[in-house]
Amino acid sequence: MQVPSSATSSLNRESADAPQSDSSSIIEWLMTETRDERFIDNIFIDMCDRLNQVGIPVSRGTLHFRILHPQWLGARILWQRGMKEADIQTFGFGIEDSDRYRNSPVNELHSGAKMVRQRLEPAASANAPPYPLYDELRTEGHTDYIAWPLEHTLGKHHIITFGSDRPGGFSDEDVAALANLLPAFALVSEIRLKNRLARTLLETYVGPHASEQILAGATTRGSGVTVGAAILICDLRDFTGISDMWPRDDVIELLNGYFDAMAEPIERHGGEILKFMGDGLLAIFPLSSTHACGDLLAAIREAQTAMAALNEENVQKGHQPLGYGIGVHVGDVMYGNIGSRSRLDFTVIGPTVNIASRLESLTKEIKRPVLLSQAFVEMAGCQTKLENLGSHMLRGLSEPIGVFAF
Repeated sequence: MQVPSSATSSLNRESADAPQSDSSSIIEWLMTETRDERFIDNIFIDMCDRLNQVGIPVSRGTLHFRILHPQWLGARILWQRGMKEADIQTFGFGIEDSDRYRNSPVNELHSGAKMVRQRLEPAASANAPPYPLYDELRTEGHTDYIAWPLEHTLGKHHIITFGSDRPGGFSDEDVAALANLLPAFALVSEIRLKNRLARTLLETYVGPHASEQILAGATTRGSGVTVGAAILICDLRDFTGISDMWPRDDVIELLNGYFDAMAEPIERHGGEILKFMGDGLLAIFPLSSTHACGDLLAAIREAQTAMAALNEENVQKGHQPLGYGIGVHVGDVMYGNIGSRSRLDFTVIGPTVNIASRLESLTKEIKRPVLLSQAFVEMAGCQTKLENLGSHMLRGLSEPIGVFAF
């Protein structure tokens, strides 16, 4: 059958006007216009929207990243059509032992597959692997699913997936266009992921406030600022004897339980733990918060409750309850970099820290677990609620200071 020339012209015009499966404009956007966007989830959402604009029918997309975090093995970023913000979900260590993970296309890719493609319409999916994800995608109305490894440098493999809800799913041209995006998106995502990992690692080891200072450029020895802060120093009692007598794994478990009991309330109430010192810790509550002293007291109260619960568990296991000492003072401290030319510690120093440390040592002598300086108590406005223990001489000071018990 011959098509009239007028019909041919009409078909050509319709073909020219129709969106094409061409990702070149998106590649250019990724490489030249995303430099000011800090977060990869925002870039991913924008990319999925742009894919639809050029005629590639993406109804769902996910990114699966392995991350360096003390609590999480990885994270998944999910976008679906109509979402203005991505859904971000973290996964704990041990997820790879679950049936959900074993029976998934993600496991196939982690096991070495170069691509996973599954059409989801009934006529095309009779022999599909019985993955729960595929059933969920069908229920949501998706007709096609495709996933690739996302190759970062030094052999790091993450995962990117796309779903379609168009009848028939992705065309061969769509798949080719999506595949062409991968090198550019891998580069863009690696930069953001490494920035996030650097931030996470710094937050893990030096705390959120110190990490912000370091990332902002406070990396020169001696750089720092003077800040007003309430200082808390805590130490575990008789740890040397425990570490000598207990098996290594039991000692580690004990320390982790103790630090959880102490650290979580501190962080929950706005304090920052600057360092763990063997069996002790140093934390600050900056006075830039008008509630800093009250927050510190609330953190101690919760920590005492948590330690009581931990000691009940220890007694049930046949162990002695753990003792501890806490010293608290308030004043100006130097907050910044101290150390050698090549190895620095971001911490606080000054007389305020020394007095908090001496108060912690004093808890051993007068057998009270929490001691606070009069200066702190007056700033907190809680003199009438605490026991006044009078004045005490502290090592290194020429005058006694007022001491209160919590």
